[in-house]
Amino acid sequence: MPEADLLGLGAAVLIAGLLARLARRYGLPSVPCYMLVGIALGPGTPGPVLIGHPAELAVIAALGLVLLLFHLGVEFPVDEVLGGGRRLVVAASCYIGLNMTAGLLFGFALGWGASSALVVAGALGISSSAIVTKLLIELHRLTNAETPVILGIIVLEDLFLAFYLALLSPVLSAGDTTGEIVRDIALSFGMLAALLLVARFGARAVGRLLDTREDEVLAVVTIGLVVLVAGTAQEAGVSDAIGALLTGLVVARTRLRERVERLVTPLRDVFAAVFFVAFGLSIDTGHLGAVVVPVALAVAVTVVANLSAGIITARLFGFNQRGAANIGLTVLGRGEFSLILATLALSAGLDARIGPFVALYVLVLAVLSPMLAAHSRYLARVMPDWLLRRDWTYVREETISTSCTHLDQVRVTETDAEECPECVASGSDWVALRLCTSCGFVGCCDDSPHRHASEHAARTRHPIIQSAQPGEDWKWCFVDETLVRAPLGTKR
Repeated sequence: MPEADLLGLGAAVLIAGLLARLARRYGLPSVPCYMLVGIALGPGTPGPVLIGHPAELAVIAALGLVLLLFHLGVEFPVDEVLGGGRRLVVAASCYIGLNMTAGLLFGFALGWGASSALVVAGALGISSSAIVTKLLIELHRLTNAETPVILGIIVLEDLFLAFYLALLSPVLSAGDTTGEIVRDIALSFGMLAALLLVARFGARAVGRLLDTREDEVLAVVTIGLVVLVAGTAQEAGVSDAIGALLTGLVVARTRLRERVERLVTPLRDVFAAVFFVAFGLSIDTGHLGAVVVPVALAVAVTVVANLSAGIITARLFGFNQRGAANIGLTVLGRGEFSLILATLALSAGLDARIGPFVALYVLVLAVLSPMLAAHSRYLARVMPDWLLRRDWTYVREETISTSCTHLDQVRVTETDAEECPECVASGSDWVALRLCTSCGFVGCCDDSPHRHASEHAARTRHPIIQSAQPGEDWKWCFVDETLVRAPLGTKR
């Protein structure tokens, strides 16, 4: 690498890191910051150019891509997926199916070719695990009832990612005939199956190969193995990303997993930053104007598909409007996988507009997703009851939490009462009935003139009430001021 580009790379990475630090203060993800620095200081933008020959960063950027996918494989929680149950698989399938189908149809509508449509489908269809997880933490939603479902969806998305890459790589390899494409797909899935078998039966041997007490040596041999497998996959006509991802799955099954994760994470972060900066360097801002309208439409398509999947998931798990809105808007962010696909497409010589299109699409959603997720209450307010299984009329905007410590005081969950006794005694009317789950007292709701249920809770310090209206069984904790339910998988 020429000295000028080495100097430029150092300056670009430093600026990217400082911008990312500033963005995190305002709750924004770091990936768009890295891209923006590459776009602003690259040869495709008028003004100062720090790196005049982005192609010379190809190997470093490829290492960033490989480490991203490897670390994803190491972190992949297989046990959580297997224990997620049928509803989680159905919810994730609906989410992936809706978003991928919408993305594929949109890709064909763009008219950039079938291969480009498959890339657009993946870019629009798969959310960013990093952005989703970061949002859940920053919005303090880790104890929300819908959060385990959101995490399950993004985990199953990551699993789908491996199979999609195995399908897409041969298509992008420019095979001349249908037979060659079929052969390449068979080879790709064959290598995928082989690495899965190694993950299942060869993890112990891999562990012995890597095992050492020295952290330095462990880091070196691990990175060497990852790059070797990724390079072998690439030489075999399969994406290097697949090789890296599945190597991570193998290492995750060894007793070295935690050490490897600790050692590789800083390397992943540094080289991934270079990857995203390099992607930005490849963007010619002169092409952004031509993709503004397609990006706006793509964002609208993604929002509609995500909200549809959120509603379906809420119906499956019995969540209210707030839960449906939280699911649909939290998994809205797109990031690293979309950029990886765009990089593969540009390397394969597909339509040059894919790069600017994906870059702008990711940037818009990176800003829009946190804003919409933080204000999901307003969407929940206008979401009609008929979309969901239960009548959530009075609590459509409220968060359902699994952190309530008063559930052990729930002793009564059914009543035959059809009136508020205290309202009857005083000759008053009521709007809806509430059941005290501690003692069985039935009183009127807070929309009623006398609010007997709340009055009873304040007097007796009984924490939880349940709706006594036909077709409703939601519970509200006065102490925690939230809807409550037991965590998924526990007896209620």
